[in-house]
Amino acid sequence: MADSAHAGHGGEGETRRDFLYLATGAMGAVGVAAVAWPLIDTLNPSADVLALATTEVDVSQIQEGQAITVTWRGKPVFIRHRTADEIEEAESVPLSDLMDPETDEARVVNPSFLVMVGICTHLGCVPLGQRAGDPKGDFGGWFCPCHGSHYDTSGRIRRGPAPRNLDVPEYDFRDDTTIVIG
Repeated sequence: MADSAHAGHGGEGETRRDFLYLATGAMGAVGVAAVAWPLIDTLNPSADVLALATTEVDVSQIQEGQAITVTWRGKPVFIRHRTADEIEEAESVPLSDLMDPETDEARVVNPSFLVMVGICTHLGCVPLGQRAGDPKGDFGGWFCPCHGSHYDTSGRIRRGPAPRNLDVPEYDFRDDTTIVIG
């Protein structure tokens, strides 16, 4: 008789048990989210890093043929006011001659100014060629003395162990004389 008394309540016990499982699971999920959110939030960049996310550069004082180096996100960025000969030389190189084929037009917003990260793509050295008197390599651009990579007037790898061209950061001209990097 006792068995028949419990038999009638089996359906109700199962629904209570199911509800308890669902409620426990939901509370566990809320607990995991409450712990995970602060952890994930710490991976976001801090305010000081976001402040360095962009750099404005006034290029009005850079004479044709001159180059400057600015810092963006802790990296050197080369900005060169190219001469007409440098632009012509960069645009006339056949893509088949390049180790990492990329047109000059794809690397610049304004052909007169070349903007690129000044870190060799081989092992992270800083190539020479920014200052007057620096060796510019065999292609008139930049030369990395660490392992002998040669870059042309568009920052494209022409010879050496570097696997790709010097990186071009995201940048734009705010006006005719101001470049915003980042």
